[in-house]
Amino acid sequence: MLGHLLPYADTVFNHRQVSTLLKEVPRLPAGVLTDEFVRELIELGQVVLDGQGLYLWFLGD
Repeated sequence: MLGHLLPYADTVFNHRQVSTLLKEVPRLPAGVLTDEFVRELIELGQVVLDGQGLYLWFLGD
């Protein structure tokens, strides 16, 4: 899912996409993401999964 992020545009993940993203994160090779980013990503992703009609937004440049 991270491969779908657009560096110069906003990217929005819905509930299903966030679920897939959170399953992929632990399988990434070490060093691809910082530990801090992973912690925040998991925390924000869980907020989306726990709510209704929520999205995870990545804001581009």
